[in-house]
Amino acid sequence: MKPCILLIEDDQDMRELVSSHLEHNGFDVQKAEDGIKGQALALQYTPDLILLDLMLPNVDGLTLCQRLRRDERTAGIPILMITALGGTKDKVTGFNSGADDYLTKPFDLEELQVRVKALLRRTDRAPVGTNAHHEILSYGPLTLVPERFEAIWFDRPVRLTHLEFELLHCLLQRHGQTVAPSLILKEVWGYEPDDDIETIRVHVRHLRTKLEPDPRKPRFIKTVYGAGYCLELPTGGQLEEFQDLLIQARQEREAREAQNKQGERASA
Repeated sequence: MKPCILLIEDDQDMRELVSSHLEHNGFDVQKAEDGIKGQALALQYTPDLILLDLMLPNVDGLTLCQRLRRDERTAGIPILMITALGGTKDKVTGFNSGADDYLTKPFDLEELQVRVKALLRRTDRAPVGTNAHHEILSYGPLTLVPERFEAIWFDRPVRLTHLEFELLHCLLQRHGQTVAPSLILKEVWGYEPDDDIETIRVHVRHLRTKLEPDPRKPRFIKTVYGAGYCLELPTGGQLEEFQDLLIQARQEREAREAQNKQGERASA
């Protein structure tokens, strides 16, 4: 079967140009001109990948991306944002909304095809190797479970996105070593964009939020300024100390969330 791509783009000329190119290269393309129809088609077809414009009528692309990520039926579908908004803040906002990749208009159709194939290749294969779909990688308190894109962190499961999983796996393979951004981009994203360091920073922040006791003061995923990132996991006598810190941080976070929910109900 052909891979199915959902293209959500309000500009008719752009929509036809991109869809024709993708269909010519062996993809089945479903098209939507606004966010409401795009969400409906995503639920109807469960595409292999979504190309999402940001400036959409009815429901904008960022809101739609967040909705797709919250719905378990579409949460795992890779999303490539295509937009004329190419600033660093725009990219950060896109990634924080749940996008897997970001392509700025105008773009070359061949580059689009490279991005699409990289996303499909990453999500279709076992992330830790083509011969090891059921392999589990462990070091200290961390265990990676490829078939569920999940981390077991101090005996608790942590759900990761595909990109977060691959980024963590890339760092784990070189535990204790500094990994250069260029190598991370090549291994995790599957291509070599020019100096797109902000892409890595956003996903590192997401990982820290899920794994660190205090993401603002990372102990495990460290930034080596001017060189890259280094994963340093505790072992031996450190394990109990850090486990207590994580339990305390989790309890504080759950208390804050409960307090916020009470505040929302009180103001409703």
